[in-house]
Amino acid sequence: MNIEELRIYCLSKKAVTEGFPFDEETLVFKVMDKIFLLTNISGDLSVNVKSDPEKAIELREMYSFVIPGYHMNKKHWNTVIIDDIVADNLLKEWIDESYDLVVQKLSKRKQEELKNL
Repeated sequence: MNIEELRIYCLSKKAVTEGFPFDEETLVFKVMDKIFLLTNISGDLSVNVKSDPEKAIELREMYSFVIPGYHMNKKHWNTVIIDDIVADNLLKEWIDESYDLVVQKLSKRKQEELKNL
């Protein structure tokens, strides 16, 4: 998966916006103003995705390209170094999980608003 395919996939999800709130290198995707994915736009491609804490550790043990979230809460976030080894379907699964975890933490009002979009 390249950066453009990543953008298209993330933006295909309901109520997702993108922006550069931190710097000109870190592209951030949000659902209802809550971050679910961060990526770099230059250099080697990697993404930060949210994960269930137990699963986050399990993924780090299973895959050499999954490491604790760079500049993030390492209990909840993983950094995935994207190269030819990472299957697109696996990466999409982790993006979906990150999106869903963030949606689950939204207020009931925001969840209802999202549902009605």
